[in-house]
Amino acid sequence: MARLPAMADDTLSDFERYRFTSSGTTRDVYRLGEGPAVIVIAEMPGITPKVADFARRVAGLGCTAVMPHLFGEPGRDPSSPTRNRLRGAGVLLSSMVPACVSREFTVLATGRTSPVVDWLRALGASEHERCGGPGIGAVGMCWTGGYALAMAADDRLLAPVLSQPSMPLAVSAARRRSIDIGEEELERVKHRCANEGLEVVGLRFKTDRLVPSERFDFLREQLGSAFIGIELEGSDANPDASVAPHSVLTEHLIDEEGQPTREALDRVLEHLRTRLVIAAD
Repeated sequence: MARLPAMADDTLSDFERYRFTSSGTTRDVYRLGEGPAVIVIAEMPGITPKVADFARRVAGLGCTAVMPHLFGEPGRDPSSPTRNRLRGAGVLLSSMVPACVSREFTVLATGRTSPVVDWLRALGASEHERCGGPGIGAVGMCWTGGYALAMAADDRLLAPVLSQPSMPLAVSAARRRSIDIGEEELERVKHRCANEGLEVVGLRFKTDRLVPSERFDFLREQLGSAFIGIELEGSDANPDASVAPHSVLTEHLIDEEGQPTREALDRVLEHLRTRLVIAAD
């Protein structure tokens, strides 16, 4: 198997950058493509080159990839060959510490939606009006994995994807069997799954302690057959990544035909295409 080369920082020059404001909060947003909007919510430490490449694949489907900048330095690659491992860890910590103390992000609480989701829903509503189509998609990753589920309380969201949803931190049995969404919003998502044909895709590596198996068991119990859980072996992950198997669609992707992570990526892209592009025809 060919080893994949490390990436350099990404200028994101092919993306349009604009500012979006809701409820007094303004953030940068990067967008690319045409067609129904897909909100790509980056994992820690932010919009890395591999997150941007995933967004480019989404745009290639005939969608508009929309990346909000929530934390970190957009385009920076902590694993760049010009940056040693210690400096890469510093990049991660510089993103995590402010997010941990921010009231916008729920880290430990069960049965709560992070307040930032209200801003993300507003962004989704704005992009739906701008892009048209039957609705929007959302892909959350790691820290933001559960945000895509909470956003699905809004009828506009037709294709939610939860890639390695890691919140709340799995430091107790209760937190392992939960995800960061409020009870009322979860009930709304369950109703949509049971009555409107909504399907929720989730991805994890089986060896990932940040995303315990109990979390996916919980989602299956709550959403039934509408939850499509994709669980990969730890040995399926890209061995060149600097951390243990975790990021299915980005850092641990082996982008080769026949590789389980590539197959998982293709299933996610097909989910978005079917729900948004084909449904729009």
